[in-house]
Amino acid sequence: MEFPDDLKYTKEHEWVRLNDDVATIGITDYAQEQLGDIVYLELPSEGEEVEKGEPFGVVESVKAVSDIYAALTGKVVEINDPLTGNPETLNEDCYEEGWLIKVKISDTKELKDLMDCKQYQAFIKEETA
Repeated sequence: MEFPDDLKYTKEHEWVRLNDDVATIGITDYAQEQLGDIVYLELPSEGEEVEKGEPFGVVESVKAVSDIYAALTGKVVEINDPLTGNPETLNEDCYEEGWLIKVKISDTKELKDLMDCKQYQAFIKEETA
């Protein structure tokens, strides 16, 4: 499993890549592996507000249907449109081509609640023990 050092992570298994006040959000390698083959993806529209800890989309696999949670509060400034037609990209490349949404962060204080790579790996180890 892959856990890039330059990302932040949530307990709901989303990753965050920061670029000034815009956060790119996706699901982690661990999440896509647990889900199995992903067959459907539902994302919000550009301009929608997302709230930290609240669902903003749905991912469906051959095993389960799961909500995708917002890592941070803000306005969706871009969605990965090609992904909705090719959701299997999440299984193939969840950290680059498989990003989900970009959010203009409205409260930078929320960043302190995210885990770094080592904390996230420890969290997964604890969760699966």
